[in-house]
Amino acid sequence: MKKLFALFLTVVMAISMAACGGGGGTTEDEGTPAPDTETPYIAIVSKGFQHQFWQVVKKGAEQAAVDLGVEVTFDGPPSESDINIQVDMLKNAMTKNPAAIALAALDTNAVLEQLNEAMNKGIPVVGFDSGVPNAPAGSIYATASTDNYAAAELAAEELFKAEAFQAALKSGNPVTVGVLSQDATSESITKRTAGFVDKLKELVEGADGFAGAVEVKGHTNYAKAATSAAKLTIIVNVPATPSAADMKSGADTLLATSGLVAIYGSNEGAANGILAASTDGSDFNKDNGKFKDILAIGFDAGKTQKTAVTNGWFYGSITQDPYQIGYQAVKLAVDALNGTAAPNPPIVDTGAKFYTKDNISDPSIDELVYE
Repeated sequence: MKKLFALFLTVVMAISMAACGGGGGTTEDEGTPAPDTETPYIAIVSKGFQHQFWQVVKKGAEQAAVDLGVEVTFDGPPSESDINIQVDMLKNAMTKNPAAIALAALDTNAVLEQLNEAMNKGIPVVGFDSGVPNAPAGSIYATASTDNYAAAELAAEELFKAEAFQAALKSGNPVTVGVLSQDATSESITKRTAGFVDKLKELVEGADGFAGAVEVKGHTNYAKAATSAAKLTIIVNVPATPSAADMKSGADTLLATSGLVAIYGSNEGAANGILAASTDGSDFNKDNGKFKDILAIGFDAGKTQKTAVTNGWFYGSITQDPYQIGYQAVKLAVDALNGTAAPNPPIVDTGAKFYTKDNISDPSIDELVYE
């Protein structure tokens, strides 16, 4: 009888605990904490995931989520050619009823259905990195990305400040700067070329004795005649294709130009072409390199370019700020949720930095310079 009574008490206590929730709650996925329905959820879908660049974007987004009190997920396909995988990721994000979406689209046409669905449901979409080019009107709240023209201007400013470049200008001899540009159609590449050319021309022509003395040659998109005897010639070389072989050939041509004092590659592909034409940059060695009197400036990063900068073979390179790209994407999404008017223009510059052998190891630069 005592055993039966004890068993009865055990059953009653178990039922009581279950009714009071004493056993703890889980979502449908066993072991996963129940979602906080009070916290806005933002789905982030990038153009990639495994590359270090995207990992830094993710880091910035996650910090913004902590600072701004939202939840985020960060997804991206294995490579930037996996359009269908990205579409599936965006579809999956939509099933979770996000408060907002941050998207770096691989192919805008491939995600039109999801963009229209988001508009119909009142879900704001923020673009980041390259954003969502040519998206339907009203479908994108704002975009967090690098101002490529301003980033290229920074490269020109750093070259102009270089002692060796100033010495070349003051030598009395006509000098040449080469610009290797991957193509003449991509918006990001053309801005990274035009920003450098325009700013360098402005800076040099503003110096004593150089008014109107800069000419730009090599490609009709950028050509500008000097209004007096040319003391600086900027030559823009756009190879036939963006292939590695053609980029190297373009760099070879520029490096063989008489009077060349500097060369600039307007993206990672162009920088790689310069590296390939200079024995991975070692030919710019200031002690005994074949091109020791030429200043080389690159864009973005990559293992070989990092090595060239670290060794002082490249004078320096421009890096985007992927951390701020992620951070600002989440901030813009929160602004949209709060009803804040979209910025005008609706593109928020996430900045760029110039890295050299002297600062490449600084924490503020190190995480931005990927391999």
